[in-house]
Amino acid sequence: MDAPAPELVTVAEPAERTGPTSPPARGGTGSMLPGLAVATTVGLAATAAGQLVPAVGGPVIAVVSGLVLATVLGHRPAWVPGIRYTTHAVLKAAIVLLGFGISLGTVVATVRSSGLVMLGTLTAGLGGTVLVGRLLGIRGDRRTLIGVGTSICGASAIAATAGAIEPEDDDVAYAITVIFVFNVAAVLTFPLLGHALGMSPSTFGLWAGTAVNDMSSVVAATAVFGHGALHTGVVVKLARTLMIIPVTAFLAARRSRATRLAGGGTAGRLDLLRRVPLFLVLFLLASLVRTTGLVGAHLAAAGGQVSTLLITVALAAVGLSARTDHIRSAGLRPLVFGGALWVVVAGTSLGLQAIH
Repeated sequence: MDAPAPELVTVAEPAERTGPTSPPARGGTGSMLPGLAVATTVGLAATAAGQLVPAVGGPVIAVVSGLVLATVLGHRPAWVPGIRYTTHAVLKAAIVLLGFGISLGTVVATVRSSGLVMLGTLTAGLGGTVLVGRLLGIRGDRRTLIGVGTSICGASAIAATAGAIEPEDDDVAYAITVIFVFNVAAVLTFPLLGHALGMSPSTFGLWAGTAVNDMSSVVAATAVFGHGALHTGVVVKLARTLMIIPVTAFLAARRSRATRLAGGGTAGRLDLLRRVPLFLVLFLLASLVRTTGLVGAHLAAAGGQVSTLLITVALAAVGLSARTDHIRSAGLRPLVFGGALWVVVAGTSLGLQAIH
């Protein structure tokens, strides 16, 4: 997938863009081995450490360890292809494996019960994008990209939106950087807040699924919280990811109309098939297999264990992908904007759950 995000696997892949979490460069398997080996080593070590310190958990240790290594060792170009591959392909494989442990009935029930919260937080996030963006002077495509990234599904929404409105690469890189910062913040703070607020696993899963930016961070936060929150969080986030389709279709149509009125060529692509995450389709197929009984409980449990290990390795790669120079270059206002939207969406989710 040639997009700036580790979160979206599409049927057809948009053109590569720059950013701290851009997808893997095309090349041979050998070029991916160094980064893949480093991420795997950090992930395995974090898994072992998580068993010794279960209150923290392997996913958080993996992210933090990756961040520390990236900061201490600096940018290592030889690691980039493998790290990029791990941040999206390995994570998607882990999510598909989770599908073998969740029946379609559970998926449907979770989506049905979370519909109000999902729509409410989406509305609050997109509305806040306009209001807060104007207040802070964040305009144009940069505001749009940060807004959809926070309101829908992080870097994957940015990737899909970039394909629809064709922004400058700098705007994409800024948006990805802002999302990355708050992904890490969510992994470190959400489980603590969830326990402090006395949330049940389903409540926390719904909160994380609607208020945490990227799927990788939803997986990490819910895995750390434990007690079954992971399945709820993943299903809610997958359902939320589908909101990419109508939002990007609207943005593409608006950009195309503006271009025609200005007398230019066509702009904004309405190829909706490209907006459908392939891993979501595979997840549903895996869930169907589980529902039909073709996969027994023991195999599902084994798949869950492998999935957890893959998740930890992928999150180690997320930490390793950090670029402090990109974070510094983003400046203060985009970070404040992203943080304000994050608070709006998280607060709206909690409020709607309280009154629902």
